[in-house]
Amino acid sequence: MDVIDVSTEEFKNCEFGLPMWVFGQSTYAVVDDEIIAAVNLRGLWKLLRIKVRFEGEDGLGYVCHQEVEVLSSPYSEFSYLTAGSGRVAMLAGAAGIANTVVEYDLATGQFQELRSSAPVSLDPGYLSSPEVIEFPTSGGRTAYAFYYPPTNKDFQSQESGQLPPLLVKCHGGPTGAASSLLSPALQYYTSRGFAVVDVNYGGSTGFGRAYRKRLNGNWGVVDVEDCTNAVKYLVEQGKVDGTRVAITGGSAGGFTVLCALTFTDVFKAGASHYGIGDLEALVRDTHKFESRYLDNLVGPYPFSKQVYQARSPIHHTEKLSCPVIFFQGLEDKVVPPNQAEAMVKALKAKNIPTVYIAYEGEQHGFRKAENIICTLESELAFFLSVFGIKHEHPIAPPAF
Repeated sequence: MDVIDVSTEEFKNCEFGLPMWVFGQSTYAVVDDEIIAAVNLRGLWKLLRIKVRFEGEDGLGYVCHQEVEVLSSPYSEFSYLTAGSGRVAMLAGAAGIANTVVEYDLATGQFQELRSSAPVSLDPGYLSSPEVIEFPTSGGRTAYAFYYPPTNKDFQSQESGQLPPLLVKCHGGPTGAASSLLSPALQYYTSRGFAVVDVNYGGSTGFGRAYRKRLNGNWGVVDVEDCTNAVKYLVEQGKVDGTRVAITGGSAGGFTVLCALTFTDVFKAGASHYGIGDLEALVRDTHKFESRYLDNLVGPYPFSKQVYQARSPIHHTEKLSCPVIFFQGLEDKVVPPNQAEAMVKALKAKNIPTVYIAYEGEQHGFRKAENIICTLESELAFFLSVFGIKHEHPIAPPAF
């Protein structure tokens, strides 16, 4: 373990919190006079052991000293920390490690893995490791992303010097964050010749309050700018082929996808997973928990009605001219099917290549194995068809 100075620049904009969307979340646990805390540094998580000593009062309050150590571990994600009997249990994982129930023993300083969410281990020769990239974006600011290069120990490009196609991934929330946990869906692409950039656009949690507030009033603007600037950065770095760039995202990420396809010309194809095309319809139809969420992200409704319409891709389909594939659960109460169906109808009216795949019995996010497989294979086949890429193991593309 390394003793660290938390006043350094590295920790200036670190973050210990998470959006509290579900019950039971915790990024720290208290054990006697020590704290085990997970901290987000530029998208990757570290685990800190904080020893606190109280040394009386100085007239202004209690005097306290702390010693902070970084715990060495193979993990880059930690969540649900819970303490008991000198130990801390948590979920932990990394790009090559599936989410695992892990226990840390304070007396021995050792981690013990109790139960993995993926009983089958994957050959590291097919796993791409994320590189944290910082890139310039609008307003002279910096944004962040995880870049995953194509990785497959059995495959080399047939054309010397050929740059890979790029898939841009937009996380949901939209005030969530890209995760460095093992993602079979992401590795599905990198093992098949795609580079992937998972963008922590302005508004993402984990980079300090000022970064989070970038999205206030700017949803559909800042996130789109950061996604497009991530592409420009990787093209300028000579890492990817700028003529073969696709974008994908679900829920709020699907809204970013549709905005990026509508209001920019950077992307050649897109996939919207239960995404939002009409912000006004979302305000009317979404569930109670998120009913006022857009007041900060867009503006209070109906006072900001014009902004809602200006940001909604459904009102600007004349600007959208590239192929799009839509995936939707027919029992989705968060983003109802009418969102995807309205976009599909508008694009088909313009004769834009469009595919709509809807699943009976699925809600907000797909849970049935056969539907998850269908979604991955259909999305990849769609992008390969659009880019004119022949694959060693071809999958029939969904009919346009």
